[in-house]
Amino acid sequence: MRPTFINVGERTNVTGSAKFRKLIVEGDYSAALDVARQQVEAGAQIIDINMDEGLLDGAVAMRTFLNLIAAEPDIARVPVMIDSSKWEVIEAGLKCVQGKPIVNSISMKEGEAAFREQAIKCLRYGAAVVVMAFDEVGQADTAARKI
Repeated sequence: MRPTFINVGERTNVTGSAKFRKLIVEGDYSAALDVARQQVEAGAQIIDINMDEGLLDGAVAMRTFLNLIAAEPDIARVPVMIDSSKWEVIEAGLKCVQGKPIVNSISMKEGEAAFREQAIKCLRYGAAVVVMAFDEVGQADTAARKI
């Protein structure tokens, strides 16, 4: 029987962890890997990785961190959630992650054509996708807009 609750390790997210952000901005990827390892050891079943920080080249930071994770069997055994509001960062991650990643997230805020293009690319990379109920007007705030 599958568990109904999935524990997502969110400490490898520069927008959610001041400690992780500091390590990444300073280029201390070794210590940042320790954060990921601690998340897995504490029971995380997925590692959420976000590099959306104004002082970073998010695509380079994502690629660097994911390549380092791939060489760490105790971390790489769990799926990776590539979390970014920037498609170029998401795609940089998709190009180097092993296994089946999860993309968090895509939406229609840039229009239907961009959404479809991103969704097709995610499928080609073999990724599962979180889709935000967000369109050109903004985040869906009613049941009717969510549907």
